[in-house]
Amino acid sequence: MEYVQEYKRAHKKLTKAKIAKRTLFIVLGACLVAIGLEIFLVPNQIIDGGIVGISIILSHLTGVNLGVFLFVLNLPFLIMGYKEIGKTFAISTLLGVTVMSIGTSFLHPVSELTEDPLLAAVFGGIILGIGVGMVIRYGGSLDGTEIVAIMFNKKLPFSVGETVMVFNIFILGSAGFVFGWDRAMYSLIAYYIAFKMIDVTIQGLDESRSVWIISDKHREIGDALLARLGRGVTYLNGEGAYTGEDKKVIFCVITRLEEAKLKSIIEDIDEKAFLAVGSINNVKGGNFKKRDIH
Repeated sequence: MEYVQEYKRAHKKLTKAKIAKRTLFIVLGACLVAIGLEIFLVPNQIIDGGIVGISIILSHLTGVNLGVFLFVLNLPFLIMGYKEIGKTFAISTLLGVTVMSIGTSFLHPVSELTEDPLLAAVFGGIILGIGVGMVIRYGGSLDGTEIVAIMFNKKLPFSVGETVMVFNIFILGSAGFVFGWDRAMYSLIAYYIAFKMIDVTIQGLDESRSVWIISDKHREIGDALLARLGRGVTYLNGEGAYTGEDKKVIFCVITRLEEAKLKSIIEDIDEKAFLAVGSINNVKGGNFKKRDIH
């Protein structure tokens, strides 16, 4: 009984630590988005996609504070997210949207750092993308169009990404009529940069790769990967569908920066080896930690 109580106490502390970490990074991410919007994009009449883009256009047309539109327009989607995705996601999203809305209101009187629209699009896109990626990575969202896309995905033959893209093309195109077509093109630059930075933030700079190798010299390749790259491998049993021959398949997980060296090792041993490399968003458990190479 004492052991069980101790386990519960430890588990409770861990849960609180995770909640605190999630809250911290969602708040930090939302603050970065507010900075990217009010210090770089909005003063230079450059918009982002989704609800943020609609809010910027409406704020420009009506003179109402941007933070008001960011919160009000996202509110119906928060309710949808609670019903469709879950309570934790809805609470995390509510926190992020609230901080983002308040942040833009506080930063609105602050002067922009640059009047060059290209610099504003580049740096605004970078900061915005890092902030959004941080919020997504820790279980929240800052844009209701993603929730709509998830709901449409269940009823229409379109992926979430395709649905979001259609929304954003329409929204970014609308910027041309409101701010001028040159600003719409700068908005496309900012959107593209933000999109790439979201991926980098979610996956991390040290993105992992899954590697599948089929070779008659599987043992030599496996030993070489362990000795020269410091990565352990797993041998799987396979069978060729055409020949019916038994094959050994080498499975290994490496980082993106190790891919070139891995290919070089395989080519040195067996130039005819079959090699397939794929991206992995997350690696947990096992013995992924790199071994020391002596």
